[in-house]
Amino acid sequence: MLKRIDHVGIACRDLDLAIAFSTETFGLTLAGREDNAEQGVREAMLVVADAPAGMSYVQLLEPLGPDTPVGRFLRRRGEGLHHVGYGVADIDAALAAIAAGGVRLIDSRPRHGSMGSSIAFLHPGDVGGVLTELVESPARR
Repeated sequence: MLKRIDHVGIACRDLDLAIAFSTETFGLTLAGREDNAEQGVREAMLVVADAPAGMSYVQLLEPLGPDTPVGRFLRRRGEGLHHVGYGVADIDAALAAIAAGGVRLIDSRPRHGSMGSSIAFLHPGDVGGVLTELVESPARR
């Protein structure tokens, strides 16, 4: 069901500084930036690799405010790993199969994600304490 690690989401306080660090230190390439008001974040996707199974990224997340999910995460835990996103071929089928296996879904239906993707989150309490995101690339939809 899971095809690849699509991205690793990292919470940061200053998106511009985090982009500069990632591009200068690791040589990552900026693929896109956007504000996602629904999720309360300003985000950037940086290319790590283009592999046979698809692209992989680092997603940098700056909260749009202190009472957003990423804002609360930063207050509680500070900057660092926020979630892991896995690429799937069919997000609707993946959600149905995962829910049938007893994992709680944060999103029972896909929603808009970075760069036109469809995404859905799984409850971290049922996935080893890790906030887990399913990602279907826009080419599929």
